[in-house]
Amino acid sequence: MSVSPLIERLIDALRVLPGVGPKSAQRMAYYLLERNRDGASTLSAAIAEAVEKIGHCRQCRTLTEDDICSVCSNPSRDESKICIVETPSDVMMIDKVTGFRGLYFVLMGHLSPLDGIGPEELGLEQLAQQLDAGHVKELIIATNPTVEGEATAHYISEMARKRQIRATRLAHGVPLGGELEFVDGSTLSHAFNDRRDL
Repeated sequence: MSVSPLIERLIDALRVLPGVGPKSAQRMAYYLLERNRDGASTLSAAIAEAVEKIGHCRQCRTLTEDDICSVCSNPSRDESKICIVETPSDVMMIDKVTGFRGLYFVLMGHLSPLDGIGPEELGLEQLAQQLDAGHVKELIIATNPTVEGEATAHYISEMARKRQIRATRLAHGVPLGGELEFVDGSTLSHAFNDRRDL
C-alpha cells in the first residue's frame, strides 16, 4: 500500500528536527493525524508565527521577536561582562542557573572551516565592534568543550588579548557527584590542569 503524498510530506517535514529519524517522524505524523488534530493545528500555527516573527537581536544575536532582546535592553545588566555562547538555548540555561547578570553574545555555531563557517558567519566582526567601544572588561567564553568549541574559544581569547580585555573560560572537569574511575581521560586531564586553591 502506498502512503499518501501529504503524509509522506509531513513525515519528511518532521525529520528536520534534531534526533528525529524516519521511524520517529512516522510515529509523530500518525499520532498527530489519528489522535491529536487540535494539537497538530496548534503546533502548526505556533511554528508559522514563530518563523514569521522571530529574528535576531541586533546586539547579541540571540533569537527574539524584538529588535533588541529583553536581556540587552535591561538597564540593570552589567555591560562590562559579556558571556560568549554558541546557541540561544545556552543563554537560557546560563541565565536560569548561574545568576549571571552581564550580557551575552550568541555565535550561532562555532568555527568549522570544513563546513565553511568562519569568523564572519559567527558575527565576530560585530563582537569586535562591541569590544572596541571600550565598555567590556571581561569576556566569559562558554563555547562547548569540543575541538571546534576550543578553537573558537582560542580565536575569541586572542581578540580579547589584543584589546587588553580579560578573557575567561568556563571550567571543565569532573561533574558533581561523579566518580573518578568513570570520568573519561580528557575530562579528567582538564579538571586536573584547571585545579584551584581551596
